[in-house]
Amino acid sequence: MPALGSEIERLIQLLSKLPGLGPRSARRAALVLLKKRDTLLGPLAEAMTAAASAIRDCAICGNLDTQSPCAICTDGRRDSHVLCVVEDVADLWALERAGVFRGRYHVLGGALSALDGVTPDRLNVATLVDRAREGVDEVILAMNATVEGQTTAHYLMDLLTDVKVTRLAHGVPVGGELDYLDEGTLSAAFKARRSL
Repeated sequence: MPALGSEIERLIQLLSKLPGLGPRSARRAALVLLKKRDTLLGPLAEAMTAAASAIRDCAICGNLDTQSPCAICTDGRRDSHVLCVVEDVADLWALERAGVFRGRYHVLGGALSALDGVTPDRLNVATLVDRAREGVDEVILAMNATVEGQTTAHYLMDLLTDVKVTRLAHGVPVGGELDYLDEGTLSAAFKARRSL
C-alpha cells in the first residue's frame, strides 16, 4: 500500500467511522471523492459545513431539524393526542418514510442497557413522562425488537400508568417465509395472532 498524505489518511479514517463503511470501503469512497473534487468533494464539504451549523435538536421531541421545535412538532395537522416513542432519530425517519403515523414523536436517545451503562437517567425518559401527562391519549412504544428495546418498553410501560400504552406488533414480516424465521420471531407471531 503506498504511503498517503495525512489529509487523505484523515479523510479515510473519518469515512471508516460511518455505518456500513469499513477501511476498504472508506478508501474506495475517499478515492471517488478525491477524483471528483470539483463536482462531488467540494459540494459535499459545503453541504456538511452548512448542515453542521444549521441542524438542531428539537427541544420538544429530540428530532433533528433546522428549526426547534421541529417541523413535525409545529405541524398543526398532526394528532397531538398520540405520541410515538422511538429509540433514535433514524427510527423516527423510518416511520416518516413509511407514512404510517400522523401523530407526534418522542426520541429517547437510545435503549436501556446495563452492559453499556445506559440507565434511565441517560435517556430522554423524564420529558416523556411529562409529555404523556399533557393531553396525550395514547403512547405507542416503537422500540426495536432487541433485548434492550424490549427491556426499555417494559420499563416505560411501568412508568406510563395514567395513559393508554400500546406497542408495535412483532412477528412474521410481509413476504417472510416461515422456514427462514428464527424461533423468537415465530413465537412472537403466535402470541400476537388475531382473528380474520
